[in-house]
Amino acid sequence: MALDPSVEQLIARGKEAFARNQYLPALANLQEVAARYPSFADVQNLIGLCLSLLGRPEEAVDAFRRATETNAGYVEAHLNLAITLNDLGRFDEARAEFQAASEADEEKASGPFPSAAAARLANKHAELGDLYAEAGAPADALREYRRAVELRPQFLDIRNKLARTLIEVGQAEQAADELREVVRLRPAFVAARSNLGLALFRLERMEDAENEWQRCLQQQPDNAQVSGYLGMLARRRGAGSEP
Repeated sequence: MALDPSVEQLIARGKEAFARNQYLPALANLQEVAARYPSFADVQNLIGLCLSLLGRPEEAVDAFRRATETNAGYVEAHLNLAITLNDLGRFDEARAEFQAASEADEEKASGPFPSAAAARLANKHAELGDLYAEAGAPADALREYRRAVELRPQFLDIRNKLARTLIEVGQAEQAADELREVVRLRPAFVAARSNLGLALFRLERMEDAENEWQRCLQQQPDNAQVSGYLGMLARRRGAGSEP
């Protein structure tokens, strides 16, 4: 379908503003497009990301749902929806969307296993990693999370668990590298960005850590864990200024 040049300009301006972290202008441009072309799944998905990053997750859910209803095979929108639902504590709905993303991705699989089998195996390795983590065996948990990520690198929730465990075993640099990629792929994944801040804090990169945590609070102003991390950072700075 040929687009009116003015609509193409709105989309381009929206994407450019989003790339510069200017989410309100991006949202305004993209919503103008959506008002005229509500079935543009890519536009609805980007609207959802803008809303998530502006701390409006309930509205983001609606936008991501419009994207997946328009294109049931839109893996990225399913994953964005799943992550947002998970952040809202709507865990059953989040699991359903993760499953929908896995099923939509079946035709895109690579590796020795069929996509559905690889997804099941990855989830089983992640579950085993969770059990090891709960038992206080981070090295064993790390091994299982690595196996899961090798099978399904697009499962960003598992990559976040892998990175968190890397922090726990003192491999903060590797954790930061992993988490930078995760938040690049899913800018609205607050838990991963929070962990990126923690990895940077462990690396004594205080200003970078604060920047990541402040971005988390822009998305989730009531995030108690992130507020606690910022308090920890303030105490560290205060201790460093004592004679």
